[in-house]
Amino acid sequence: MNKPHITIAGRKIGADYPPLVIAEIGINHEGSLKVAKEMVDAAKRAGIEVVKHQTHIVEDEMSGAAKSVIPGNADISIYEIMDRCSLNEADEKALKAYVEEQGMLFISTPFSRAAANRLQSMNVEAYKIGSGECNNYPLLEHIAKFGKPVILSTGMNTIESVSKAVAIFDKHNVPLALLHTTNLYPTPSNLVRFGAMTELHHAFPDKVFGLSDHTLNNNACIGAVALGASILERHFTDHMQRTGPDIVCSMDQTAAKELIIASKEVATMRGGTKEPAKEEQVTIDFAFATVCTLKEIKKGEFFTEANIWVKRPGTGEILAEHYNDVLGKVAKDNIEKDKQVAWTDIQS
Repeated sequence: MNKPHITIAGRKIGADYPPLVIAEIGINHEGSLKVAKEMVDAAKRAGIEVVKHQTHIVEDEMSGAAKSVIPGNADISIYEIMDRCSLNEADEKALKAYVEEQGMLFISTPFSRAAANRLQSMNVEAYKIGSGECNNYPLLEHIAKFGKPVILSTGMNTIESVSKAVAIFDKHNVPLALLHTTNLYPTPSNLVRFGAMTELHHAFPDKVFGLSDHTLNNNACIGAVALGASILERHFTDHMQRTGPDIVCSMDQTAAKELIIASKEVATMRGGTKEPAKEEQVTIDFAFATVCTLKEIKKGEFFTEANIWVKRPGTGEILAEHYNDVLGKVAKDNIEKDKQVAWTDIQS
């Protein structure tokens, strides 16, 4: 049976394909198109396929109440952060064009209806939806009507609330991937919760799944691949001395390159069944033991612990597991010392 996959701009994403590593520039550029382009350059050097942005149109995204809400990783309000870090439409279009000039794919997370409409007017190939919008069903419905593939983060949500989101996209026949996330910046390792990711996968087995990670290194992403993840997303920066709000849990060019290489390698390790691989036969031939004579055995003699034992290599006919089946049987012909015993040597 084919495993689920989605396709974004010709790139197939699923368990049968190399994991997709998404570099989220997000708002690490702090509103500077110049800095954003420098981050894109670093992503290109790392071998990144997809660069993700965040589209913030603050007046449509937040009410005035947001001016008094301070995130856990900041000391000013979320309204002020987003107002300072957002790109205007002209700059965001320029950023998209720059990403595409480098041969990479630009996607973005819209945080409002106006942001979704802007991205639609920019003809993005897919939408990334953040965990905070996972249960914003009116916005999901609006985005679903565009018919573009969607990658949905599910942090801070339950299987029940994710089910409602999935139902919206299924109703519109939207290709959908689901990412497990813990929305702490950074996320301590004990709160990554791979169990939640696999629970998500089992609840929605027809969906591509992955991890949007906010820890301090690549370990969580690599572990997720071992468990079947097809999409890995981490915040990204060109260097860790930047001062953006998500720099602390970002990967740089070196870490991104290492993640791409390691995730592809670990993906090839998945699957299989607990039986010898056919390629192991060359090792079986010398490593397994078979029944051998310890001394010359005459025709009509009994096989005993004194005259047979099990020795390498495994090229003999009677494997060690059948040793007890030979004991007490009678030799059909004379057998020399230090010979592998065959079934034809035994009287039936």
